[in-house]
Amino acid sequence: MLEINKLNVKIKDNGENILKDFSLNINDGEIHVIMGPNGTGKSTLSKVIMGHYKYEVISGDIIFNGKKINKLTTDERAKLGLFLCMQDPTVIEGVSNSEFLKTALGEITGEKVNLFSFIKGLESSMEEVSLDSSMLHRSLNSGFSGGEKKKNEILQMKTLKPKFIILDELDSGLDVDSLRIICDNINSYIKDNPNTSILIITHYSKILEYLKPDFVHIMMNGNIKQTGDLELSKKIEKYGYSIISENDKDE
Repeated sequence: MLEINKLNVKIKDNGENILKDFSLNINDGEIHVIMGPNGTGKSTLSKVIMGHYKYEVISGDIIFNGKKINKLTTDERAKLGLFLCMQDPTVIEGVSNSEFLKTALGEITGEKVNLFSFIKGLESSMEEVSLDSSMLHRSLNSGFSGGEKKKNEILQMKTLKPKFIILDELDSGLDVDSLRIICDNINSYIKDNPNTSILIITHYSKILEYLKPDFVHIMMNGNIKQTGDLELSKKIEKYGYSIISENDKDE
């Protein structure tokens, strides 16, 4: 579903290289995890996949379902089925949660949204993620707690029905109950849409007890240095990144 081939990326403002010959292939229905120290490029990767304006692709390709998307805008990538659950969701004053979701859904489908079925489905989804229905009429993420913002991201996922989901530190700031609710909803979505692929960016293995990954990648200095399974994430959490072989690290 997603092919990233020898991707080199820099920050436009200061020219700093963040991703260095980064390559990763994710097939339909697979769950991949990227872990790594702070500042190694994990969140940068998620933003580059979505076409964030602050980053410039120097070389390499991002291919989604056989289509090169390097030059596509963020909204064009979203229309193809890419979705980013952000680490720190944006607050937009003056735009209600329901209006945001209705507009986004219309852009994705290219069709006029049936208001009755939209609201009915939205209320059902909000109950499933344990969000109060009054939040439909509040400005997007305005006054939401950290957990409510993350639940609202999952509400967007359930509404827009993407093919490829990026979870950028979804677990940060979540209590145990909120993490379980969110992961239950993601697992339910995967069950209903089995070809959906997921890329999880995290520091901790707890979320991986709920979302069972196929592959765990350790990222250091802008590239993947080691790949394994769930056990690798547990070792990292217990012993730190010093267990990565010196032969696998950049000089």
